[in-house]
Amino acid sequence: MNWELYFTFLSAAIALTFMPGPDNIFVLTESLSRGSRRGISLSAGLASGVLVHTLLAASGLALLLLEFPQISVALRLAGTLYLVYLAYGAWREEPQAIHLEKSKGTSLIPGFWSSWAKGFLMNVLNPKVTLFFLALLPQFVDSDAPWPAFQQMSFMGLSFMLQAFLIFSLMAILAGQFKRYLAKAAFGHFMKWLQVVVLLLIALGLWFL
Repeated sequence: MNWELYFTFLSAAIALTFMPGPDNIFVLTESLSRGSRRGISLSAGLASGVLVHTLLAASGLALLLLEFPQISVALRLAGTLYLVYLAYGAWREEPQAIHLEKSKGTSLIPGFWSSWAKGFLMNVLNPKVTLFFLALLPQFVDSDAPWPAFQQMSFMGLSFMLQAFLIFSLMAILAGQFKRYLAKAAFGHFMKWLQVVVLLLIALGLWFL
């Protein structure tokens, strides 16, 4: 395992997790309206779904790279272009709002496993996440490393899952502290442009690795 390449991946993963998207917007909204426990349960489910996408991406791409190692450049180009496409899509979208709804009582707050299942299914049933992992993981595979490509991508997927859970949970815990700022339109616009910039920087970084 090339640890320098791995820590580059981890930095990119953390930056991507902080970007506004359906997952973290949902965690913030639910945490504000139903409490941090609900947000942490959802975070566990959303992060667990990463395992499914990792296995799908790692198994297929590992076999492909094993059979045709020369296509790594084509995969890097495809991954870079896909990230640029995502940045373009983020630029076209309206800023996502965080809705502050009052809790309707603790009796209506789902339990851990119900919340976990909702987060898990939200993540697993999103084909865009699979495409994203197909584009991202092979960029950080070191063909000269003693670890096979499947093991490298699986390890990166597990790392992505862990850091996503920690960051989403932190968002859930701190959501109440920043309630008045999260509801402002300026915050939505800031996060929109942050998403565009982060995606473009990662795309450029991947191509010049």
